[in-house]
Amino acid sequence: MKQLGEGQFFLIREDVLTESMQKMLEAKRLLASGEESTIQDATKRVGLSRSAFYKYRDTVFPFESIARERILTIFIQLEDRKGSLATLLQIISETKCNVLTIHQTIPVQARANITLSLDVTEMKIKMEEFLQRLKSPDFVESVVLVSSGAL
Repeated sequence: MKQLGEGQFFLIREDVLTESMQKMLEAKRLLASGEESTIQDATKRVGLSRSAFYKYRDTVFPFESIARERILTIFIQLEDRKGSLATLLQIISETKCNVLTIHQTIPVQARANITLSLDVTEMKIKMEEFLQRLKSPDFVESVVLVSSGAL
């Protein structure tokens, strides 16, 4: 059985979201519209703690924003091996994703971290399959979806 949070995504109606999730979405709307300029002001206005805002902000999205945004941010931990980044970029290229940004840390104790922002507009496979492909090389220790408007 698949563990909850292992790459499963759902489309649900607003009325079944928790009150905190609904308030977080309203706070994000206030920030996007410019009605509020800081997270603190937006969360105060909707009656939500900042910790609840941060808990849900990268996991709950209005359907309309998902349909518009096709940007995915992924965090990868891996063993530092020659050619490992090239292998990951090959997988990304094969799935028709476009790399927007790459940040790779300096390896410490033979481990490195990579954060990738990808335009996945042309990607033809399901998100779960894409994440599995990124996890497939034996040097990859973990792949975490940080944020997405592409689900």
